[in-house]
Amino acid sequence: MTGPESVEVDFIAPRHLAGGGDPAWITVPLHRAAGWSYGDDPLMPRVILSSPGLKALLKLEPTADGQWWILHHASAAGRPAWHATFGGRTPVEAIAGFTDALTHPHTASAHPDPYGPLLAEGWLPGRDHDGLTSPDGFARVEHFTEGSADSWFVTTAIGEDPEGQLWQARFSGATPLPLIAGFTRALADPTPLARDLLDLSPLARARAQVTVREIPSAERAFALEHRVQQLTVPSSDALEASPRAPRVPPPPRHTR
Repeated sequence: MTGPESVEVDFIAPRHLAGGGDPAWITVPLHRAAGWSYGDDPLMPRVILSSPGLKALLKLEPTADGQWWILHHASAAGRPAWHATFGGRTPVEAIAGFTDALTHPHTASAHPDPYGPLLAEGWLPGRDHDGLTSPDGFARVEHFTEGSADSWFVTTAIGEDPEGQLWQARFSGATPLPLIAGFTRALADPTPLARDLLDLSPLARARAQVTVREIPSAERAFALEHRVQQLTVPSSDALEASPRAPRVPPPPRHTR
């Protein structure tokens, strides 16, 4: 029986089926560890965060359909303006991999190819699209380049029916590759995510791997505080331009 010093928690894998999680995992570190200022509208369920140099603006606005998270970044260091958006069921840990790489460049991968972390975890070339697909077939990462169009899409869907789409993340072509790689690295991480199983969509709940573990109550209660303490105030929110990843991913590795 769970005692007062411990609590039972559902741990969900793979991460792309775990649901959104607590938005504070992103907003609180941006404010407290990166110095972003915030504003809200008492008449609207909306939060707006702006970077110290006012180069970046993050808006969180829950909607029935569409993207909950929208980040705009002004042009800087020879790079044009760019933007990124995330659906409401996008795991906050994956979004945090993106925002941490933006505000704390030392957390970014030394190898900025967004496909790299996915290949390392057994993602495979898509059968009907360029890019990579998760081992369970429900998530895929695609880089589209045609004419002047250049964008990245990360989509999790159960089947081809539009009602089966769980979430989508979108990155404009000028988005720095280390940030996209921060997202894919956090998304591909095999470590299960703590969630309330009942918060998952029925489609994801039926297919996710669920493990119930008993953990110390303090570990659960202070996880966000520990995350904030691990981050340091960044010296700059700008990134140097990085090379673009190829549209066709590297040869797949054999899975176990």
